[in-house]
Amino acid sequence: MEESNNGFHISFFKPTTKQAKSNRNMVLWLVSIWAVAIFGFQLALYVLQKPTPEATLALFEENWDHVKTNSANNEQLKDFSYAALSVLGKIFIRPEHKAALDKGLTIAVLQLSDSTQSAIVSDKIRNFENLASSITDITDENYKLAKADLCETVSPILGLDKSDPRNIVLPLELVSLTDAALSKEDIALIEEAMPLYLTHNQSILTDTKFLGFPFHYFYTAVFLLILFVGICWLYCVRTDRINAKLNIAD
Repeated sequence: MEESNNGFHISFFKPTTKQAKSNRNMVLWLVSIWAVAIFGFQLALYVLQKPTPEATLALFEENWDHVKTNSANNEQLKDFSYAALSVLGKIFIRPEHKAALDKGLTIAVLQLSDSTQSAIVSDKIRNFENLASSITDITDENYKLAKADLCETVSPILGLDKSDPRNIVLPLELVSLTDAALSKEDIALIEEAMPLYLTHNQSILTDTKFLGFPFHYFYTAVFLLILFVGICWLYCVRTDRINAKLNIAD
């Protein structure tokens, strides 16, 4: 009967030699350090986080009751518009929230305008929308001119300086209206959107600066990379020591 030979069947979790056992224990120890460094920091972020609203949210809440009841004065309408633009300028925003804020912003602009301005703004918004829907390249010269023209018309109504970064998104967020009033659904969506996009989790780990960087950025982008290289180096050094201790030569 032929004798079976399992000499080449090696299991990391069931080592059969002293060298293999030492190597397994060392790997588990180093992986544990790596896991604690990653997941422990994420846990600390979660435990220490505190929802912190942006100043813009307070501006919105201060004026919203007047805006939604059509009793806002010009300054309150401008403050609401600034808050809406702060959210609309963010990269990620749900389509239904964007649509409601676009409508609210446009209504505020029209309410800030006199009758002549209102008609001009409405026409330019419709013309820009028609042009935007017909082009395939945003570098189209007519598109850029129409966008700049709409911005130059509306920006002074809101009291924005030419250098104000909100001018970048302003013409893109104005929409033609069939109903110049916020519906109950629009109001509910705006009230849902503003605290959602203007509240952020902060903690001592995100607010503390280290070497000029926010600590959480330095930790994840720099320290964890250094730690990984250090663990690799330590593995090599420890492996050499184990081999020397057991009189094993490569």
